[in-house]
Amino acid sequence: MSIELTSEKVAQAVYETIPRIACVLPADVLAALERAFAEERSPRAREVLRQLTENARIAREDHVPLCQDTGTVWVCLEVGPDVLVPGNVFAGVDEAVARAYEEARLRMSVVKNALFDRANTRTNTPAFCEIHPVEEPGVARLHLMLKGGGSDNASRVVMLAPGAGREGIVEEVVRCVQEKAANACPPLVVGVGVGATFDKVGGLAKRALMRPIDAPAPDERTAAFEAELLARVNATGVGAGALGGAHTALAVKVNTAPCHIAALPLAINMGCSAMRRATIDLAGA
Repeated sequence: MSIELTSEKVAQAVYETIPRIACVLPADVLAALERAFAEERSPRAREVLRQLTENARIAREDHVPLCQDTGTVWVCLEVGPDVLVPGNVFAGVDEAVARAYEEARLRMSVVKNALFDRANTRTNTPAFCEIHPVEEPGVARLHLMLKGGGSDNASRVVMLAPGAGREGIVEEVVRCVQEKAANACPPLVVGVGVGATFDKVGGLAKRALMRPIDAPAPDERTAAFEAELLARVNATGVGAGALGGAHTALAVKVNTAPCHIAALPLAINMGCSAMRRATIDLAGA
């Protein structure tokens, strides 16, 4: 039996979720910060981690934003092969975003045109929406992320030569962290995409950030690569708040895809310590 989505259901989910994730740190991220605090030996890093967990408590209890940069809105709809999706499925999303930001008094950060008109839209719209097909029957899964400028500005896409291989990817991720992590509010969650094409590899990296911190990649090789990258990133010593220490990142999440024989696309999408994200099951809603 097919599942049919409506634009109204998608918009309502976006409207209801934005105020919550702006103010409530996901449980897996908070638990990771608490583990990092327990393990950290650097006094300065421990104080940063203590302040981050205290900030999360205050934001949750007082219903105020986790960060003053309440981000752009990224919406990714994952649908299975038996889900019917209307052509206007995102038709109500911008209105839902504008209402949610206005009512929750969240900062508006979107400009009208990146090059020609950098006036604020005053609605935090448009939202940045995409549909991603999956092979799982019955799936209608909505991913929502509020992405701040600091973490996105610390991200990059690089078209490596195929010969760069695994070690070339590791070196580029570590270089990016060393150069940019301080601007992205560490400890980070680092999304890494490898493969596809120039325009698609960034999506791989961004979708990787949606995976819970305590959920390694289902493929053993990818899970081992994630662990290797995390160790190498943390060995940089950038640390929490970029003040040194053992926890530059809480996790590194990797998505891979096929690519052209002459290419090795790589995307690194930084997620800050205020990882404001949620996944909503629309099939069961």
